[in-house]
Amino acid sequence: MTGSKRSSSSTRPRTRFGERILERIFLAAAFASVLIVVLIFAFLFSNGLQAFRDIDIVGFLAGTIWQPVSEEPKYGLVPMLTGSILVTGVSIVLSVPISILCATYLSQVASPSVREIAKPIIEMLAAVPSVVYGFVALVIIADMIQSAFHNPIRLNALNASVVLTLMVAPTIVSISEDAISSVPQEYKEAALALGASKWEMIRDVVLPSSLSGIFVAVMLGIGRAIGETMAVLMAAGNAAVVTFNPLASVETMTAVIAIEMGEVTFNSTHFYALFAVGVVLFVFTLVINLVAQVIVRRYKALGR
Repeated sequence: MTGSKRSSSSTRPRTRFGERILERIFLAAAFASVLIVVLIFAFLFSNGLQAFRDIDIVGFLAGTIWQPVSEEPKYGLVPMLTGSILVTGVSIVLSVPISILCATYLSQVASPSVREIAKPIIEMLAAVPSVVYGFVALVIIADMIQSAFHNPIRLNALNASVVLTLMVAPTIVSISEDAISSVPQEYKEAALALGASKWEMIRDVVLPSSLSGIFVAVMLGIGRAIGETMAVLMAAGNAAVVTFNPLASVETMTAVIAIEMGEVTFNSTHFYALFAVGVVLFVFTLVINLVAQVIVRRYKALGR
């Protein structure tokens, strides 16, 4: 008996020592993550702000012409900004209803056998390389859209939005399904006990209770869509024009960086202008994430 007490007491310092090591490892990992984000932020801004030594910042943010290699270079961000908003907006409008319906079906309607097969398949779609999605959009989806709308422009914003819908949907479905499944069983049983049908229970109890998680899934989908490069570059047509016509060719902020950074002269105004575009994209995604966090916190504070 005495020996067992000694052995248990001797293991306690070891356990505490191991816990302290793990705490320090986790703290170091968290600190490294924050440091990496700060360094990326500093790197982008240190290079992006140098562009405004030769470019008027108002003309950059409000300019409608992007011609960096002409005799009189023009650096207007508006064409890429509107292109990014158009492609992302249409993809979110297409993907959110489909994804939420799919998540609701998997969580509340599908049998366990169907769920075990369907959910991994949907999640595997997120592992497909973006260049493969871009190739599908370039070869298949573009022809389908052109024949459906009789549009002379084969590569356009709608083409990029459709392929982004396929890329964003797995993220929204997976997170939304987890949020819907986390609704307490007591809520569902109470609704059914009060005479609600299964559809009324899902519509009036399950979905409102999981709305904060669904909103987080949608915001992550927006971040995924606006930051996509290769598939959009291959599908959107890459025309730096200001338009909100989904059947027109557009160019996004990520695409212009990917296309021009490899050919630009190092330390030139054009080089730093591309970094400035990256700064705007970084701030854009940061604002989206901050707004999402604020809305989710207020929603939870209301007890919903």
